[in-house]
Amino acid sequence: MKLYNFFRSGTSHRLRIALNLKGIATDYVAVDLRVDEQQNDAFKAVNPQQMVPALDTGDKVLIQSPAIIEWLEEKYPNPALLPAGTDERAHVRALAAIVGCDIHPINNRRILQTLRKQFGANEDAVNAWCGHWISEGFDAYEALIGADKTRGRFSFGDTPTLADLYLIPQVESARRFKVDLTKWPLIMAVEKACMELEAFQKAAPCQQPDAG
Repeated sequence: MKLYNFFRSGTSHRLRIALNLKGIATDYVAVDLRVDEQQNDAFKAVNPQQMVPALDTGDKVLIQSPAIIEWLEEKYPNPALLPAGTDERAHVRALAAIVGCDIHPINNRRILQTLRKQFGANEDAVNAWCGHWISEGFDAYEALIGADKTRGRFSFGDTPTLADLYLIPQVESARRFKVDLTKWPLIMAVEKACMELEAFQKAAPCQQPDAG
């Protein structure tokens, strides 16, 4: 398999974690968003949406990280990224959606570039924008995991789930935008538990070949 991704992309980061947890090796194909390489015709032929990540399975190219992670979960069910019970699965999916639907999409690169280029936002304004939406989402995330009295060390239970795949890249992004993470001690404890695992360590942006 070939993984088209960018080291600092949150969506790429979450997919790298999923692949590592499943024990699936891929060829790393860097798409440098800093120079808009995703807009080149060569990558457009891979993914017409011109976004990362994209996973070439050898038979087809899969796009959109939620769809790819679901595909991985169905094709490689062990270790599971979702709990067994329907209520528990809904809870984990909701935690993931706080990041995947309500934080990340309005803080990703193309949105921030629009703020800069079309609305004249400077870096302080961009950081304030990101910090606002991250804080709103993390407040809810912290409350939800705090209310789960059987939670364990991770966002749900004692093993990583889909929720952690989404959370950890967003924590990384929050640091980049100078958000004070001490406001969410439970999220910080989850990050500590995750980063003790090799699957998360190897997926970190600083560990990728294009991070230099």
